Amino acid sequence: MTQQVTSKYQPLFLPITFPNGIQLPNRFSLNPITLNASTSEGYVTDADVAYAKRRAKSAPLQITTAAYIEEYAQLFEYGPSVRNDTYIKGLSRLAKAMKASGAKAILQLTHAGRFARISLKDFGVVYGPSEMHLNSPVKHEVLAMSQRKIHHVIQQYADATRRAIKAGFDGVEISNAQRLLPQQFFSKFSNQRTDEYGAQSIENRARFGVEVMQAVQRVVDEEHADQFIIGFRGTPEETRGSEIGYTVDEFNQYFDRLLDVADVQYFAIASWGHDIFREKVRSGNHRGELVNDVVTNHMKGKVPVIATGGINSADKALEALQHADMVGGSSMFITEPDFVPKLAAGKEDQIDLSLTDEKWHDLAIPANAFKDIVEFMDFGGSLSKQTRDEIREETSQGSVDYFNKYQ
Repeated sequence: MTQQVTSKYQPLFLPITFPNGIQLPNRFSLNPITLNASTSEGYVTDADVAYAKRRAKSAPLQITTAAYIEEYAQLFEYGPSVRNDTYIKGLSRLAKAMKASGAKAILQLTHAGRFARISLKDFGVVYGPSEMHLNSPVKHEVLAMSQRKIHHVIQQYADATRRAIKAGFDGVEISNAQRLLPQQFFSKFSNQRTDEYGAQSIENRARFGVEVMQAVQRVVDEEHADQFIIGFRGTPEETRGSEIGYTVDEFNQYFDRLLDVADVQYFAIASWGHDIFREKVRSGNHRGELVNDVVTNHMKGKVPVIATGGINSADKALEALQHADMVGGSSMFITEPDFVPKLAAGKEDQIDLSLTDEKWHDLAIPANAFKDIVEFMDFGGSLSKQTRDEIREETSQGSVDYFNKYQ
């Protein structure tokens, strides 16, 4: 396609180069979003592949939904897994679909720790940094991870990285965002340990995440995976009213420790909420400043920063880029996978985020898509209420109706 980008949006189509020399043709990335299209055991399905293939042109950097690294790590009911070698075949199909138009395909590796809802349902137990008593989704105990369990999980991140390489992915993303296990270790809210992984210092709270990243880098080196992308996704600040789990400055220090042990290529900012890319710092020295500015200024000359959260229009993308190096979208690519190609062709007036019955098949949206996160879509508001209600109605009818209708 010959680009005829409207001059206003030209900054979004400037190329960007990662520290390892990989160049992307524009500033967009496709964020992880939970499809609920895999099997209950975590195997990739035709629906996963079809969704990815339809969005192969959506962005030059594409990150999968959360792939859980062990049975006790599972957050979403029908998410993909990478916990043993039997998953490589299906994951390779997914990687191939994502890369069909030249995009870099990244497998996000996750462990939900104390928030592993499906593991709680299946096994009646979840693990975390410290023993806790929680009431949601039901009353339950969180078991404190022994050091042996910690080392076991770190090895699982390493093994999952090796499988990602064998499946043909261009990289892996380690998510420290949205209360996943590495963040649970770094947060003083969830980490009350007294050993070397405990809350006494930034060094100790960061140790788990640092050792995970170190293990991932070791596998990349052992596999001689040239130009393999190691990505990082994080929530830069955690507060509860006047209480502080960690500040932006502390999280930036944490990331610097990761750079000491791994060739991280990007930092994607992530959290729940409305227009996260406009969020301001709530504590510490930078209170009142844009979170993205504080992080991007710290990362300048180190790695590109990807702004995310609520970016669902060309103007919002342009606004977000003023405070970051790239912009990531998720909800907008559900209903408008051609957002970027249309913008590149100067056809921004044809961008359509609505959802109708007629569009479902063309968009290759899976049967149970987004049923676990439509409530977060409500909170974030990136898609219109009418579109969210359409998703809610379709997913509530179940997969049988969907597949009878469209397959």
